[in-house]
Amino acid sequence: MGVALRLYEQLTDAGEDKARARLIAEAFEALESRYPQLSDVATQGNLRETELRLQKEIKEVEGKLQREIKEVEGKLRLEIEAVRLEIKEVEGRLQKEIRELEVRLTQAIHRQTVWIVLAIGGVTGLIRWMDVVLK
Repeated sequence: MGVALRLYEQLTDAGEDKARARLIAEAFEALESRYPQLSDVATQGNLRETELRLQKEIKEVEGKLQREIKEVEGKLRLEIEAVRLEIKEVEGRLQKEIRELEVRLTQAIHRQTVWIVLAIGGVTGLIRWMDVVLK
C-alpha cells in the first residue's frame, strides 16, 4: 500500500482533530527525512526578498562602478593634460633648435659666398697679373 493511501486511511480512522494534525505532521516529517532537499524549497516571499536584495546590491555595485569610472576619467584627463604640456615643451625646444640651425646654415652659406668671391677675385687678379707680365 502506498504512503498516501495509508495516510488517508489513518486520517479517516483518527477521530479527533489533534490526532489528525499529529498524523499530518508525522507524514511531513517522514517526507522531509526521506527527501531533505524539500525542506530547502523557497517560497514566493523568499524569492521576492532575494530579488529585492539582489536589486539593491546591483544598484550599489552600479554606483561604485560609476564612482570608479569618474575617478579614472579624472586621472586620464590629468595625464592627458600633462602629456599635452610635455608635447608643447618639446615642440618649443624643437622650434628653437630649428631657428638655431637656420642661423648656422645662413652663416655657413655667407662664409662660403665670401670665400667664393675671394677665390674669384684672386683668380681674376692672377689672370690680369699674368696678362701684364706676359705682354
